[in-house]
Amino acid sequence: MSSFSWMSGLLGIQVLIAGVYLWQMLQYRTAWRKPHPRTLLVGGGVRSGTADVFPNGEGPGMRSAPAFSILIAARNEAENLPNLLADLRQQLPVTGGFEVIIVDDHSTDGTAAVVQAAARQLPFPVRLLQLAELPGTRTGKKAAVETAVQAAHAPWVLLTDADCRVPAGWVLAYAALAADATVQFISGPMLLTGSGWLATLQGLELAGLVGVGAASISLQRPTMCNGANLAYRRTAFAAVDGFRGNEAVPSGDDEFLLHKIQAKFPDGVRFLQEEQAIVSTAAQPTLRQLLWQRVRWASKWRHYQAAAPQRLAVLVLLANLTFPIGLGLWLAGGWPGWLVPLTWALKLTADVLFLRPVLRFLGQSRWLWWVPVLQLAYAPYALATGLLGLRGGYVWKGRQV
Repeated sequence: MSSFSWMSGLLGIQVLIAGVYLWQMLQYRTAWRKPHPRTLLVGGGVRSGTADVFPNGEGPGMRSAPAFSILIAARNEAENLPNLLADLRQQLPVTGGFEVIIVDDHSTDGTAAVVQAAARQLPFPVRLLQLAELPGTRTGKKAAVETAVQAAHAPWVLLTDADCRVPAGWVLAYAALAADATVQFISGPMLLTGSGWLATLQGLELAGLVGVGAASISLQRPTMCNGANLAYRRTAFAAVDGFRGNEAVPSGDDEFLLHKIQAKFPDGVRFLQEEQAIVSTAAQPTLRQLLWQRVRWASKWRHYQAAAPQRLAVLVLLANLTFPIGLGLWLAGGWPGWLVPLTWALKLTADVLFLRPVLRFLGQSRWLWWVPVLQLAYAPYALATGLLGLRGGYVWKGRQV
């Protein structure tokens, strides 16, 4: 086969990938703009089928909203925990109330002391569990979550991270959706905060992940969620044997569980597209820390059992490679110059169309101007994190994993 024929074939593949990516993003845009067919959020309440469910449990024939155990895994979070606990103190009333369980994952700072002091002052129950004092307990977030779930008293567990901030209506928003007896797992939206170009690009990337996760849940082909903002029934956790089968993978305490619960309860997963459910956390301050975080996220991809997230990961990577590969072919004389910007424009159009409503929901419409910048930077970034993720080694929270 001549080099021209080989390049022409690759050209056709590149155009096809860009077209498939555009089609997929249009599907996701439609799914984002149209909530799950069984769930429509209306004014902080939930309309499910033909019956209204009120967050305070009032209304004819409706049961009270469930109580929650809020689970927080913490390692060296003495500086951040007071802010989160202050946010929890401001939560709007929820029928049944809630408890807070903080699991100290072998911290070397004053995390435990902060929790103990707060427990004496806060108006809701606060319990501290220390993995170092529990015989035979592993380290890491999965071990912390398992320990907390076993100790929880409420039928629902609601999870966030110690370095997050939650709005006053956070628990109430979850309670409204959790009142639907068919719901087993709820994924919530995340927002990255910070200033400067690095924080903006991180925030834009995470907004895309939030949107894709929400849309794929709406299509009943869930791909991703974020462990810093989600909830599930303890009975659902037990029904799928928790994290069994992927205990050895340090990351993935959120998405592996999402996929297992979706397989067990095909109509039981929802995304909480409600502004009062948006949890925020700070962007990574340096490029090095960002890469370690993304490598940690990428390290779980090869362990996915569900097909949907695997297919999506491959499509996104290939779509982001179309521009640099096309540019290389053009420079080598194997690709008409006008096809390079055309392929780039298809990819850019797909991202802009999809991200516009997501960013509007998150209150960050101005980030849309950064999409071309992220698109140019994303190919080497995604390739690097993907390959490093396959290797599996990274440093996180002072640990070599």
